[in-house]
Amino acid sequence: MPGTGQDPRKSTTIRAPHFTQSQKRYTVQDFIPGQRWISDTELQMGLGTVLSTDHRTVTICFVASGETRIYAKQTAPLTRVQFSVGDTVISHEGWGMTVTHVSEDGGLLTYHGHREDDSAASLPEGDLSHFIQLSRPTERLFAGQVDHDKWFELRYQTLRHAQRLAQSELFGLTGSRTSLIPHQLYIAHEVANRYAPRVLLADEVGLGKTIEAGLILHHQLLTERAQRVLIVVPETLMHQWLVEMLRRFNRHFSIFDEARCEAIDEQDAQGNPFVS
Repeated sequence: MPGTGQDPRKSTTIRAPHFTQSQKRYTVQDFIPGQRWISDTELQMGLGTVLSTDHRTVTICFVASGETRIYAKQTAPLTRVQFSVGDTVISHEGWGMTVTHVSEDGGLLTYHGHREDDSAASLPEGDLSHFIQLSRPTERLFAGQVDHDKWFELRYQTLRHAQRLAQSELFGLTGSRTSLIPHQLYIAHEVANRYAPRVLLADEVGLGKTIEAGLILHHQLLTERAQRVLIVVPETLMHQWLVEMLRRFNRHFSIFDEARCEAIDEQDAQGNPFVS
């Protein structure tokens, strides 16, 4: 507020406004430059302003965070911001106003009301504070800012599918990026179901012992039977295993060869390389 010494650039807490989702009042073609929208997935960015739009995309500028985003109209996670009578709106200059009525011209809103000194004022939506946020669950609920049913259904089905996978006997054994040979899956399944398995994989060369070991490790990690894994290999196979674990199982390992361990020892003679 003018004269209070407060920084108008700081986030402003006000009564939750009424939000109109794009699927309701506005169709996907109704993005108009100057309108104020908020990102449902990144509420911390504050109010965004429509910069431009075409038949497929809309460009939104979030001044509060210094971000400019381009969204596909059909799937944009955006909600139109529209304050109602009785709400308090804050301008980017820092002064506030209680809304008494709202007018619309060409798709753009103008708020009319009284400032704190009871003087009449008008505030185009383009002059709203960029730092207004609506992030608390209760505010989003009472403001009617709820997700579309399709997103709830997607999350629901995803969680159900994840639960089915977690209960599967093959959990962690079928997630590798490779075409498994039946004997590899059989061996990995037998070993993975043992408690603290101690086994020797002794197949012929080329039958996929690396894949079998990776499947067992992958299963142990996903089921949380193991938290850390140490692979000890000859120096000639070190990079091969490193690449195979990343490429086929998306497992990121670090190489602790003699040079690295000596470098760590020079920094801290009492240090443990495996907790560095």
